[in-house]
Amino acid sequence: MAATAAIPRFPRDFLWGVSTSAPQIEGAADQRGPSVWDAFTAVPGNVKDGTTAAVACDHYHRYREDVALVGGLGVAAYRFSVSWPRVLPTGAGAVSAAGLDFYDRLVDELCARGVRPVPTLFHWDTPLALQDAGGWLRRDTAERFAEYAAVVAARIGDRVPKWITLNEPAEHTLLGHALGEHAPGEKLLFDALPAAHHQLLAHGLAVRALRAAGARDIGIANSHGPTWPASAAEEDTAAAGFYDVLLNRLFADPLLMGRYPEGLGELMPAADLEADLKVIAEPLDWYGINFYQPTKVGAPLPEGTAAEFAGVTLPTGLPFSPRPIEGYPVTDFGWPVVPEALTELLTAFRDRYGDRLPPLVITENGCSYEGIDDQERIAYLDGHLRALHRAVEAGVDVRGYFVWSLLDNFEWAEGHRRRFGLVHVDHATQKRTPKASYHWLREVLRAQRA
Repeated sequence: MAATAAIPRFPRDFLWGVSTSAPQIEGAADQRGPSVWDAFTAVPGNVKDGTTAAVACDHYHRYREDVALVGGLGVAAYRFSVSWPRVLPTGAGAVSAAGLDFYDRLVDELCARGVRPVPTLFHWDTPLALQDAGGWLRRDTAERFAEYAAVVAARIGDRVPKWITLNEPAEHTLLGHALGEHAPGEKLLFDALPAAHHQLLAHGLAVRALRAAGARDIGIANSHGPTWPASAAEEDTAAAGFYDVLLNRLFADPLLMGRYPEGLGELMPAADLEADLKVIAEPLDWYGINFYQPTKVGAPLPEGTAAEFAGVTLPTGLPFSPRPIEGYPVTDFGWPVVPEALTELLTAFRDRYGDRLPPLVITENGCSYEGIDDQERIAYLDGHLRALHRAVEAGVDVRGYFVWSLLDNFEWAEGHRRRFGLVHVDHATQKRTPKASYHWLREVLRAQRA
């Protein structure tokens, strides 16, 4: 059963929110340009249950109902993403008036209910035309992204105080370009590093474009988690250190320190790396962290032994191997539930980056469980909110927390097999049913405001 003791009180101005993303909920694929996910899901076997995001949660047509659910929850902010191919069907050039009109209506609906709109400009749905021209492996894509950011800001910037440039470039690089488990399905391994650099460059260029449009509250949503070595043996600690650099510091160091971790800068496709890093390290107003789990990592397994990461079978030849974390409950996704790892992560960020670290916001935290009476999700959120409060008590400057996710959505390569929502969605009928966790969180937020 979920814990019943009151959640400790956060600061009065702490920002509470809930998150979604366009490709996972919007549907209405016929009302936008094609994205890499349309091409990826069209290939049999790429999505485990054979579904696509063509309809998803039909949020494009049901956004008023969904915004009412956001308002009923009592959060102050709603993090959504803008679909790049809905605004610019080919990624550049002609703008879709209907696409911008949709986000105009969505923002107006949120403002009418007193909910702060927090748009993310990129949540993995690269326009297919840009992908066909090279996608994130080409520098030109970063420049097109900045142009797109300017278009969106010009339309809704008068009502949007808080912006997010990119969501989880680490996962988009690893799963989409290195391992091929997500769109665009590239299996480049370490040759995927240009995608990392160009996403970071796109972020910096977009920050400049947003500031030119008057934005004053800009961040990014990066995924992070503690890396635990499988043992104290030198080969395990070295492998864990390398993994930690790839999944944590490869993206945070350039943004916060203006440099890549040692040995990685020379692998990036930049004629003038120093100039690129100045763009990437444009000052942030806050830094977003998506947190789900820690990762245990050891030396490569013996030849012929498969290693897995987040349900993905990894290729052989990598200089590390993720290992199972035992002794903790797991979600339906098989992810370990370790709330104290969130405290560990946040205090480690404070210690590593010091005065270079802007205020933090937890931009995603959540779990996959079946059922409408989802007591496991309540226990998960309860534990993580307490762990977050311990970090705040320890002096970490955390300004907000967003639950992932409002709705049961299209969960990428899992299709509709995993349910992260506070609200159950029957994908056959599109009926929305708030779960026990929705009602629990509503009461938690009422107590925080009392």
